Formats: sequence, C-alpha cells, structure tokens
Amino acid sequence: MGRSQESFSKKEIRSRKEKRRKEKEKKKQARKENEKKGSLDDMIAYVDAEGNITSTPPDPNKKVEVKLEDIEVSVPQSEDIPMDPIRKGVVTFFNDSKGFGFIKDSETKESVFVHVNNLLEDIQEGNEVIFEVEMGQKGPTAIEVKLNR
Repeated sequence: MGRSQESFSKKEIRSRKEKRRKEKEKKKQARKENEKKGSLDDMIAYVDAEGNITSTPPDPNKKVEVKLEDIEVSVPQSEDIPMDPIRKGVVTFFNDSKGFGFIKDSETKESVFVHVNNLLEDIQEGNEVIFEVEMGQKGPTAIEVKLNR
C-alpha cells in the first residue's frame, strides 16, 4: 500500500520522528565539533597545598620534597591500644519478651548486643550498666551485664 492511504495522524507521527532524528544528528555534530576544540591542557587539573583542585599549576619555588615511605596509599592500621575489659554503657533498647537488647558503650559510642542469658541482674531501657565485651557470631556481644550503682 502506498503512502496515499496514510491518515493525518500517521503523517504527523512520521514527521515528528524525522524532526527528532534531525535534531539528534545536529546535537551529535555539535558535540564532535566541541571535542576537537578541547586540548590536553584544558583537561589537566592541579591540587594545591590545601588539597583543593585548581586549574593553575603550583609554584615551583614552593615545592616540598616528600619521602616515598611517608606516602600512605591505604587506610592506616589501627594501633592496638589495650582497652579496659570492663566497660560502662547505657541500655538503649531491651525487649523482655524476646530476651535481647542493645547497650551503647560510653567510650566507643558503638552499639553492643546483649542477650538475657548474659545478664547478672534485670535491666531496662535507660539503665546505666557495667559489662564485658566478647566477640559473638555476628559481632560484639555484652556478657556479665549488671547495673552500675
């Protein structure tokens, strides 16, 4: 069948598609022209003494020698500081029916899991407690938990 039997809406749709295709081609051509204008010098960025990115190169007179051994590429290892095995904290959550809760350590500010089997005294939310930390199956676990009096 020829195009003579096309309806007005089909012609309109075809013309819109053609128009979009031409616009897309123009944008593609414009991008190609802009890429040719950019040189390597335009793409270079520098880092100043404060760690900010700038487009101007640093002053060679202010150059500082850095020893290769002083450069740390990875995360520095934590120092093994012996911590007191007996910790203090506040009970942030405790569910009596399920038998578990969490204590926020006052020194490290991290949340420590506590189970009802590791309690020496009954505790409630908001109580200040003394406990020891032991590594459990899923992370640090509080053991020998008792109220801080």
